[in-house]
Amino acid sequence: MPEKTMTARRIADDYVHRIASLDPMTSTRLGLFPGDHRQPDLSPSGFDALAEESRRALAALNAAPAGEGPVERTCDRLLRERLAAELALHEAGDHYRQLRNVNSPVHRVRRIFALMPTDTEDDWAAVAGRLRNVSAALAGYRATLTEGIGRGLLSAPRQARAVIGQLASWTGQDNGTRSWFLEFVANGPPRMRRELEAAAAHATVGVEEFRSWLRETYLPAADGTPDAVGRERYLLSARWATGTDIDVTETYHWAWEEFHRTAAEMRTAADRVLPGAGVRNVMDHLNISGHALEGEDGIRDWLQGITEQAMDALEGTHFDLADPVRRFESRIAPPGNSTAPYYTGPSLDFSRPGHAYLPALGRTTFPTWQLVSTWYHEGVPGHHLQLAQWVAVADRLSRYQITLGKVSANVEGWALYAERLMDELGFLTDPARRLGYLDKQMLRIIRVIVDIGMHLELTIPTHSGFHPGERWTPELATAFMAAYHGSPAARRAGEIDRYLGWPGQAIGYKLGERAWLRGREAARRRQGPRFDLKSWHMTALSQGSLGLDDLEAELARQPTSGEASHGGRSSI
Repeated sequence: MPEKTMTARRIADDYVHRIASLDPMTSTRLGLFPGDHRQPDLSPSGFDALAEESRRALAALNAAPAGEGPVERTCDRLLRERLAAELALHEAGDHYRQLRNVNSPVHRVRRIFALMPTDTEDDWAAVAGRLRNVSAALAGYRATLTEGIGRGLLSAPRQARAVIGQLASWTGQDNGTRSWFLEFVANGPPRMRRELEAAAAHATVGVEEFRSWLRETYLPAADGTPDAVGRERYLLSARWATGTDIDVTETYHWAWEEFHRTAAEMRTAADRVLPGAGVRNVMDHLNISGHALEGEDGIRDWLQGITEQAMDALEGTHFDLADPVRRFESRIAPPGNSTAPYYTGPSLDFSRPGHAYLPALGRTTFPTWQLVSTWYHEGVPGHHLQLAQWVAVADRLSRYQITLGKVSANVEGWALYAERLMDELGFLTDPARRLGYLDKQMLRIIRVIVDIGMHLELTIPTHSGFHPGERWTPELATAFMAAYHGSPAARRAGEIDRYLGWPGQAIGYKLGERAWLRGREAARRRQGPRFDLKSWHMTALSQGSLGLDDLEAELARQPTSGEASHGGRSSI
């Protein structure tokens, strides 16, 4: 490539192509290289190869001339920051100890199948090939974890136990059912059934062998590894999740202020449901006697309706939704995965729509008082609207800005802002639903407090009203969540395991929401009576990924209605 063409945007797009060529999880998520049957290379050399591509892109960026225009400048800053943060984690050996209950390398081995097309026999042939490669992928991950054992870089036993339990549900060992892999291929073409079942059985054996190794070798080796990661590692991980260097002291104290403010709002909202009963009793009442749906099909269809109703109500008034963006599916999550709802975005050509997943957690009855704002978070106007809009305007951004450059605190912050927006717009006036929204806000505040508190072993403030003066432990964090958030025990346990295994990620929801709210308020002050919320929304949603170093300032500069068009063609 001639030197004159080596702009930040071209370097970024070349980087995406190289990573997609190396990593089938990336290519499958983006809808590239159809028919690929590879599994991710989770061996030490596989992680090193990805890191080398990051070094190569960073070197090219350092050698390139300064770009012109806002897209080039934004892409340059994002790519530079993301590559540096990623390499810092790699050089600290983070990949040697990424065993945790959510979003770990082992989860990619199964999650990749949910992203694959299954419309034709050729599609199913690729599925069969990928199933046959499950064992090799897990063997590679075992080699990486073994290297971590040798270097003294291990995950805590809590994380190993969590994954061991999840893998039992993958194979059906936890309840004596068929493996998830065999269930997945049950809808394949009849004439390929024997091949698909043999491949699924091979994958199941690979998972069983990996689970046995974790139980018999890794878990004893991890004995004594602390749950808390300490300040240095915490700040590295938080930089990756947020795109900024956080001030943990300021953030911790701010979260406590948010806690007390939201707790007061929850008391008021609870009184509207059952006067004088108290928040905890009202939550218990809603879980037992409030509106609920029976069966997985019933709750899935109801959640789909929530999103479609939101689309219809918001279209043309607060957002412009391009036709491909309106394609969205609610699903029940497969067992042995996250205990929290989650979202996966559309492919780059929209051939695969965005999906939001609800973990059933063994339930057959689903209270809905919390789920309305949750689906605003996962669907519209939350994750789906933002990430699908990025795809809709991909021609005016670098591919990196809408894919690999995604910053967790940006997208989680937008989704939490989306919940608040729906409250502001009057969609949560029902007392039970509004309490559910506030309860979800409280969960994200609790995350900030206990995530920082546990990993840095901070002291609980004297004015907290909860074990003042004691230092945070996982046990205290669990009790704190039980006292102030209406989640079932299985969800609480999964949440605490998640924070301990993925330090710094859970704080991004509230920090990201704060940046979105501050950016909106700054734009409103700057523009005065010219401020138009729909124009601000659509332009902000069309700017692609930004870390918290830049997000608030960029949001404050968003143009007025006279300076931007709406919908998929909003100007940057």
